[in-house]
Amino acid sequence: MIYHKFNFLFFCVFFQSIFLQGQNKINVEESEQPPFFEIKEIFHGERFPNIIVTTKGTVLAIWGRETVRVKRSEDGGNTWSHEITIGRGLHGGGAIVDDNTGRVFVFVEEKHPPAKSKMYISDDDGISWHKKAIKITENSLGHIPSMHMNEAGITLKYGKYKGRIIKPTRYYGKGNDRPFWDDHYTNAMYSDDHGDTWQTSEPFPATGTGEAAIVELSNGTLYYNSRRHKSTDGRDPKRRHTAISEDGGKTWMDLKVVSELPDGDQGRDYGLMAGLTKLSHGDKDLLLFSNIISDDIRKNGFVWVSEDDGKTWPYKKLIDAGSFAYSSMTYGKDNSPSAGYIYLFYEGAENGRVARFNIPWLLSE
Repeated sequence: MIYHKFNFLFFCVFFQSIFLQGQNKINVEESEQPPFFEIKEIFHGERFPNIIVTTKGTVLAIWGRETVRVKRSEDGGNTWSHEITIGRGLHGGGAIVDDNTGRVFVFVEEKHPPAKSKMYISDDDGISWHKKAIKITENSLGHIPSMHMNEAGITLKYGKYKGRIIKPTRYYGKGNDRPFWDDHYTNAMYSDDHGDTWQTSEPFPATGTGEAAIVELSNGTLYYNSRRHKSTDGRDPKRRHTAISEDGGKTWMDLKVVSELPDGDQGRDYGLMAGLTKLSHGDKDLLLFSNIISDDIRKNGFVWVSEDDGKTWPYKKLIDAGSFAYSSMTYGKDNSPSAGYIYLFYEGAENGRVARFNIPWLLSE
């Protein structure tokens, strides 16, 4: 097990403002919580991470490319359970906690897509799982989405679509080989009946995209952040692409390329699955994004911070200078052992590692 822990035992008033690169800064309310950071290796072999926190505050780390399984932590990440098998197949990503019912959804495909998808549900906080057929309505193009491989889904909390569960998905066309990339696009699927039926969204406004993440801003707008492995319109595929939805994830618009956010190693146009989450800190909403800074191989993982709904990303911090590939990120639940922690589950040296840290550590110099 790899275990790095930095717990500075002081109880002074902490950081009123942290100066960033240039003149940018993030203002942070006073906090008495000391900085905390650790990395634990919890899976060995295989790939494909998602991490979520249940309505009870249990942290679930989901993993696997041949057998999808989960480890649970009921004490905020201090200890982890044995491996619990969910199902055979390839992890699809986009695991969701339905905040209305407490149900947890995990998606598995028989092989690398296009392939048949399976949905597994837990009604007991991730302890046991049962398979249920997915009922998905196609979008206006007649397309049914594939699952693999996306950041975890969310439950919407604001406005007209409050209570909807939604996850990033993608469309592979006729296959995953390079000749088909022009037809690929990322999108989403969503449910208004707690997962009994699902609707497929319209395409993200750029092809050659896939492997994405969605967060809901406090005004009810959905912010979509995607990998791009082939540019068909002259935009830079080495940088992350974003769009928004104002209709609960049915359509996507306002395509942008984020110059601050790299999309994988910069020696090729191939991108890298990223983690994305939103949390509130004081009177600010912070978006956190994880990826790498590297010219050649998948290494050197960072977390970036935005306090303006993803318009700018002025601050970043190193998580792991070693091997770092696909990643997924979430935060703890109030009034539970997970409260106050951020969880970053990532592929490192063919193993699954969880970095656990808090805001004082993240925003410290």
